[in-house]
Amino acid sequence: MRIFIKNMVCGRCISAVSNIFSEINIKVKNISLGEVETTSDISEDKLEILEDLLERTGFERIKDSAHQLIEKMKNLIIQKISEMDIDENFLLSDFLSNGLHKDYSALSKTFSQNENLTVEQFFILQKIEKVKELLLYNEFTLTEIAGKLGYKSVQHLSSQFRNITGFTPTEFKKLKVHNRKPLDQI
Repeated sequence: MRIFIKNMVCGRCISAVSNIFSEINIKVKNISLGEVETTSDISEDKLEILEDLLERTGFERIKDSAHQLIEKMKNLIIQKISEMDIDENFLLSDFLSNGLHKDYSALSKTFSQNENLTVEQFFILQKIEKVKELLLYNEFTLTEIAGKLGYKSVQHLSSQFRNITGFTPTEFKKLKVHNRKPLDQI
């Protein structure tokens, strides 16, 4: 049985969800971001318990296909950004179409209708959160960050960063409160 779960954005999320399944004795065949495959079907009673435990931990079971698709898109985007290996000629449309084997216009429409922002806006917001993280770690220069996240120039990164945050990257680094958002709340 496949169960789709909202707000799984990292390895710790996978571990937390795995622990929940283990806690209520549901055997897992495979677990990845946003998706758990069990070795057998789950009774309605156990599904209710599972949903309650997931919600208490900040997750949510996704039941309808549109939201399952959106969660897959989000997870692909988050994973791609976390790899920090985005070519400056990267096309989000090709990436999602190839990754999900669906027409991009249908993917984009489904995302926009359900999320109140476009998939492109979501991608940009995720990249900006990654830029914030990298700026705080102070391991990379702004030029290196721009290269790793697919920006054609530092100026493009800085302009997009300022449009989203209201600060330049340099001003952001100097702030005492950095207002970072958890990835699952974007």
